Amino acid sequence: MKIVLAYSGGLDTSVLLAWLKENYQAEVIAFCANIGQEEELRGLNAKAKKTGASKIYVDDLQEEFARDFIFPMMRAGAIYEGQYFLGTSIARPLIAKRMVEIARKEKAEAIAHGATGKGNDQVRFELTAAALAPEIEVIAPWRDERFRADFPGRTEMIQYCAERKIPVQATAKKPYSMDRNLLHISYEAGILEDPWFDAFAPSNRKMFTLSVSPEEAPTKPEYVTLEFRKGDCVAVNGKKLSPLGVMRALNKLGGKHGVGRVDMVENRFVGMKSRGVYETPGGAILHFAHRQMESLTMDREVMHMRDSLIPKYSELVYYGFWFAPERLALQALVEESQRNVTGTVRVKLYKGGVYAAGRKSKLSLYNPEIATMEADPTKAYNQDDATGFIRLNGLRLKVAAKVGKRKL
Repeated sequence: MKIVLAYSGGLDTSVLLAWLKENYQAEVIAFCANIGQEEELRGLNAKAKKTGASKIYVDDLQEEFARDFIFPMMRAGAIYEGQYFLGTSIARPLIAKRMVEIARKEKAEAIAHGATGKGNDQVRFELTAAALAPEIEVIAPWRDERFRADFPGRTEMIQYCAERKIPVQATAKKPYSMDRNLLHISYEAGILEDPWFDAFAPSNRKMFTLSVSPEEAPTKPEYVTLEFRKGDCVAVNGKKLSPLGVMRALNKLGGKHGVGRVDMVENRFVGMKSRGVYETPGGAILHFAHRQMESLTMDREVMHMRDSLIPKYSELVYYGFWFAPERLALQALVEESQRNVTGTVRVKLYKGGVYAAGRKSKLSLYNPEIATMEADPTKAYNQDDATGFIRLNGLRLKVAAKVGKRKL
């Protein structure tokens, strides 16, 4: 049997690799996706093989991640429960997609992941596999009673590695867990499980990686221009960039000014609430600027229709339905809505905030001559018409008031 394992080289996945090999009498192929986590990948090949892997793939998927996952999601204006920019959620279908590709290439019967039985990631990995390769088995050791009996805690994992001479750096557990990629860093568990704990207190400044605190950000604001073409940012400060280049540039700018920090209690797909802290500096800027561009170029009814679908689209991403037919159908509507979202937005970054500082477009639907409070030279709008407009819209309200004899 061949198994493709999502592998990072840390304690958990090193144990998983050896345990799968022993308990399934399987050949294990390790896979590590570089999606912008910027963790040390040097020596990972040798480490995986010493742990028992027959082969390891370390694939740079950053450009694909930005182009085919982050940017389409940004075009949709997706944000989960009004706060979360879906950084972890959108990465999982890409990782699972590549695992499936490797499994087919290597003629493996199964893929395996280290997601726990309480979280969202298990669902995201497995729904992606179901959509793309229903014939491939998915192994989730944390949902296997044998695995949980063998490893009730980190002490047993460290001992297991020592006995088998598995090369891991067994350090004291951090008081929280982290997950990093090109879009964000998430922090959860440990000390963060208390929702009253202030993650942004000065004493916790060392926890954050991508951004300074707003208090420590520069006292002088910085202006940034973003050029859009059909809903995608194609240039920052006049410099043409690929989607990956855009994310890197905006992450640097946002981090410098403390932009994109979020602390929220969210609703997991599996039914429980969890507390997460996030840094999404570039994503926060891009999401805001994109909305500013839409405000100038998108038809009102198209915008309101698309906006009504943002909660649903965001749920589909969060729940792991990226490759489901309903997400693809929604994406088709999104793409149509973005046809004229082209132009330039200027934003001001200051002390953790992103502020609109200008927008322009050759496809702008804003006409100052019509909107002006002064005399309209175009005579496109006759204020007298508003009388009948209001009367017609108020008719049903008057009828209802008489029927119900409503009193103030």
